[in-house]
This record gives sequence, structure tokens and C-alpha cells, in this order.
Amino acid sequence: MISEPGRPGAMRYVLFDVDGTLIDAVDNQRLVWHTWAERYGLDADEVYRVALQTRPIETFARVAPDQDPQECLAALHRLEDEDVRDGSYAAFDGAAELLNALEGGAWALVTSNYEHRVRGRFARTGLPVPKVVVDAAAVAEGKPSPVPYLQAAAHLGAKPEDCLVIEDAPSGVRSGLRAGMTVWGVNTPVAVDGVHRHFGSLREAVRDILAFSSGARPDRLEA
Repeated sequence: MISEPGRPGAMRYVLFDVDGTLIDAVDNQRLVWHTWAERYGLDADEVYRVALQTRPIETFARVAPDQDPQECLAALHRLEDEDVRDGSYAAFDGAAELLNALEGGAWALVTSNYEHRVRGRFARTGLPVPKVVVDAAAVAEGKPSPVPYLQAAAHLGAKPEDCLVIEDAPSGVRSGLRAGMTVWGVNTPVAVDGVHRHFGSLREAVRDILAFSSGARPDRLEA
């Protein structure tokens, strides 16, 4: 297990990714990308495979290099907004219990999506929204850059070594690690490379996340 940062006695903060971590949006994302691909006459499965690994502008450059990337992005945004209004969403088991148990100023959301969509999904799933939300519009560099997580820590008045990042995706894990934070992975069958700890589900991590936020030292938590 990789050694975790942390200062004894310091206040602790928890920074959450959203899609795939707190909200189960895999089917929604697949449907949005498949619909987008069909409108451009592209292989939907191939487009989705690329989209899972790259940011939208990079995806367009690879799968539709002859198209205007801004028009592609506008079309994708329209589909995503429609999905927030009409799609079916579910919070992962344990998400509501966990977020409602955390102190209001001790956690944040760090997402590659946009805040209005996050708020729409949270409203539909009954999850509370924290004071700090760092979205795609808030940063010049997205994950895997450390910028999103460092910005969230700055807004909370937290030092990176006092922050716990909860992620499900490789780019988010790298972002948290590059920011000098403790990173735990959830909702994946195997551990993402680099995580300090891995949990097969968010539910399995709830007790230890709350223990971390209450000040328990990382090396006192079960491996």
C-alpha cells in the first residue's frame, strides 16, 4: 500500500468526483454519446470507447476531424442537458448517508461536468450540494491536471495533505495524486493504478471516509 499524506490533528476534507463516484451515470453517458455519434454517421461504440479516454474536444479531433469542434461540442451539450432533464438517474448506495453526515464546509465536488448539470442530477436523486463545486468551467486545465483538486482545496482553505479524494477514473486518480492528496478508489472491480486504497463500492468506503473526515490517521484505518 502506498504511504498516505496527512498531518496529525489537522482538520480533514473530502473531495468527491461525481459521475461514477456518487452518481451512477454510465448508461446516461453511453446513450448521450451514442446519440451524438449517430447524428454524425459514426460508429457509436467506437466513439464511446474514445470518449471514455479523452476530453470531448480531443474525442472530436479523433473521431470527426472534418467537423467543426465547437459545433460538435454544442450538439453534445444539448444532448447532455436533455438527459439531465429527462434521463433516469440513481445515486450510488451510501452516497446520501455519507454526504449528509459530512460537515458542510469540509467537503467539495470536483467534476469534469458542468455545475448546472450536477445540480440537476443531485436535485433528482436527493443528494445535498456542498458550498464548493469545481466544474469544467472553473478551471483552464481539467483532470488529470492537479488544478481542479488544488482549486477545490484552496476554496475550502485546506492544505492538499489534509484532503481525501474519492474517485473512480484513472484521470481523476492522477489528478488527486498530482495534487499531493490521499486518493481512494471506489466502484471499480479492480484498483485504479496509484490509489492509496481501493473499495469495490462506495457503500464499502462510507465508514472509513467518515473516519478520515473525523480526524483518524490514515495509518490507523484498515487496509
